[in-house]
Order: sequence, then C-alpha cells, then structure tokens
Amino acid sequence: FRALLISTFLMASFGANSQGMGKGMGPENREDMAKIHQLLGNHNKVTRKVTKLENGVETLTESADAKVAETIKAHAFAMQKRMKEGRPIRQWDPLFAELFNNHAKISISVTKTKNGVKVTETSSDPYAVTLIQWHAESVSGFVKEGMAGMHKEHPAPPKTASTGATSFIGMGDGV
Repeated sequence: FRALLISTFLMASFGANSQGMGKGMGPENREDMAKIHQLLGNHNKVTRKVTKLENGVETLTESADAKVAETIKAHAFAMQKRMKEGRPIRQWDPLFAELFNNHAKISISVTKTKNGVKVTETSSDPYAVTLIQWHAESVSGFVKEGMAGMHKEHPAPPKTASTGATSFIGMGDGV
C-alpha cells in the first residue's frame, strides 16, 4: 500500500505521460523528491527567515542538525538548477506551475552557510516578484507544517498583481 501511495503522489507531483509513468521521473527527479521528503519529515529541525525585498526575497534556511543542513543545501541547489532549466516540480499546484512558467524572468542566487543556505530570488518583472514572494511564503508553510503542508494547493496571484500589492491567501500577513 505504501509503495502505491508514494507512486501515486510522485505521479501527481510531476504529472503523468501517456505511458502511465511519471513525467520526468528519472533518477534526478527521484533524488529531488527524496530530499523534499527528508526535509518535510524533519521540518521541526529547520529554521527559516524570509526578508521581503522590493524585487523579490532573501531567505535563510538552516538546521542545527548536520544531516538536515546538508539536505537543505542539496535541495536548494537542485531547485536553483530546476528553475534555471525550467524543469517544474509540483505542476498540479497553481502557484508552482506559474512560478516555473515565469522561470526565465527569475534570478536565483544560493550561498551555503554553515547550517544551510541563504537564497536570494529576484526579478525586474513585477508579476514574477509577486510569484517569488508568494512562493517564499508557501515554502515557509512547508517548514511549519511538514508533510501536511505538502498536500495543500497554493493559489497563483492574479496576473495583475504587483510587488507589495498582494498578500498570500491563507498564509498570514506576509513573509
């Protein structure tokens, strides 16, 4: 049953192709999902600080647990690569789908810290800035809720949204 549940979750996360296999379910995607699951399972060992910038966000995500800290680092660099290449994850989630639809407008810098990473995500496009900020809030929700947060769908901001003009629905008053 557990294998069926995991398989169903992965197919829903990445989409399914006509052969019934998860789209893009190669070794790299399985590794990315394994890192995400490790982090969600250890969410209570993760600290996260998000600073809203006029053109995006700066986040500091760390853990005092060395193994979790290494997973944070590996995950951040894997997600940076996905964004640069436009290889989406969580395509079923409107916010994540829209973020990847705008990947070419987003710049991501990942810097290792002793216990995790500092990530700066920016854009000169006002809508992409809003996407970045809403995404940061959704990731903070994952850190707070663990696996329970993983199954939530996140709305994408309206196309008319601009920096500072919107707040992420259901996640509080901002990042």
